[in-house]
Amino acid sequence: MSIDDVKKRFVNEIKLRAYDDKYIDKGEEREILQIAIQLGVSIDSARSALVQVCDEHNYVMETSVLKQIKDQVETAAGNDGMVDQKEFELIFANIRKAMQNKKNDREIKKMIVTVMEETGNNKVKKGWFSNWYAALKTDLGMS
Repeated sequence: MSIDDVKKRFVNEIKLRAYDDKYIDKGEEREILQIAIQLGVSIDSARSALVQVCDEHNYVMETSVLKQIKDQVETAAGNDGMVDQKEFELIFANIRKAMQNKKNDREIKKMIVTVMEETGNNKVKKGWFSNWYAALKTDLGMS
């Protein structure tokens, strides 16, 4: 198989998985990278090509969005170790834009809360009489 054939096959595998929703989730990304390895492409080259194809075709990669969430949550928590409601809403707005309507608001909020929990950045500033984060988790069915 020539290098051009490998590239063409790889691009087709990406398009096949993103065809219906223009979204590459973690499972699809893993499948694509495994195919690349089977074709003799290094993992770094495969990941780089995946990002490039997604950029060219306006596909959203879940791992990129999760990294963006993690970075923004860490930045928000960085100054005092806590995320306040305004910071959460700002992160939500940024991620909503990055998702390009591939996920609904509820799914995006769940992704953010999951990242906050996994990274240990789930300390939040509470109001006088309420805990917005606990209420959000309850509303999302995550408590």
